[in-house]
Amino acid sequence: MLLAPPTGPKIAFVVTEDWFFASHFLPMLRAARQAGVEPVVITRVRDHAEIIEAAGGRVIALDADRRSLNPLALGSTVKRLARILRRERISAVHCIALRSIIIGGPAAMLAGIDRRVFAVTGGGLLSAKKDLAGRVAEAALRLHVRRVIQSRNTRYLFENEDDPRQFGLSPDDANVTLVGGAGVDPDHFSELPMPEGATLRVAVVARMLWSKGIDLAVEATKIARARGFDVRLTLCGDPDPANPRSIERSLLQQWATEEGIEWRGFVRDVRDIWRDHHVACLPSRGGEGLPRTLLEAASCGRALVTTDVPGCRHFVRNEREGLVVEPNSAAALADALIQLAANRADVLRMGAAARKRIYEGFREDDTVATIADMYAGMFADFRAKL
Repeated sequence: MLLAPPTGPKIAFVVTEDWFFASHFLPMLRAARQAGVEPVVITRVRDHAEIIEAAGGRVIALDADRRSLNPLALGSTVKRLARILRRERISAVHCIALRSIIIGGPAAMLAGIDRRVFAVTGGGLLSAKKDLAGRVAEAALRLHVRRVIQSRNTRYLFENEDDPRQFGLSPDDANVTLVGGAGVDPDHFSELPMPEGATLRVAVVARMLWSKGIDLAVEATKIARARGFDVRLTLCGDPDPANPRSIERSLLQQWATEEGIEWRGFVRDVRDIWRDHHVACLPSRGGEGLPRTLLEAASCGRALVTTDVPGCRHFVRNEREGLVVEPNSAAALADALIQLAANRADVLRMGAAARKRIYEGFREDDTVATIADMYAGMFADFRAKL
């Protein structure tokens, strides 16, 4: 039976996990609708399909183990994805994060789809690893993306100015679009008054991964307290067993027995955290696009402490919205916490500046408008043929 011709363009978001799309990328559905494009989300379905569908995206399940790089398993996933793309008569694919690009790019080739968006949301483990194996893997990935699976109509979407250069691109290239991460809604994440009390309350809101520098935050807090400063650390987030850099639950429980350190696990509404904390800390070892946790905390008016790695340094400017320290150094992180514990006026000043920073292109509405414009350009020739 012949399929009816499409009445309008249809875009498939390819993403590894439904929770990842639901937590970070729902604004993209609004951008697609705003550009007159029908969105479909192809992902491994767990507990968040209803959230995605309520936001306007039809969900199609694609099971794949994101821990495995076995070529046979990847090849099987690529073929299954290509069949879905052909069956759904997809006009463009929007691949979110490197693993989805590795799978979605070849699938788009097999399905004959020339319009491709490769959204690089950070380098992940590859960027965090600086040893020889990490550098070789990064070079191979760059070659794969820029030479093997790139089409003449491929667009690149980045969340900071450093990441394009890793792929031999410039932030000013015509096929490159920069956005302020997923953006945040400053009305939802409204400015909160700073909590009272002499204790400097610091929180890390993130998945409990070694690459996020959770251990550095723990060690820095212990150093600050040993030097006589009243600093308390709250870890908010769960381990991610599907990630090879996940921290063991038993170690998190052990850290929580230390004086001044608490592990709360997953927090459904992070505004509850920022009501009770002065400082948002993310001592990342690298691999970030633009961490949403920093955007949410900034929108709530919290001072930020992070590391000098791509993504984090793109948003946080040292001594303005917060403090930016060298990565992988518990001592440098401890010095930053001590500085804020000793100078509470800085905490207030930086928190206010962080809130203002959100209005410099980091709102959800800013991201939606930028991506909608990108889609409009991508599909201009499609509509001309209808």
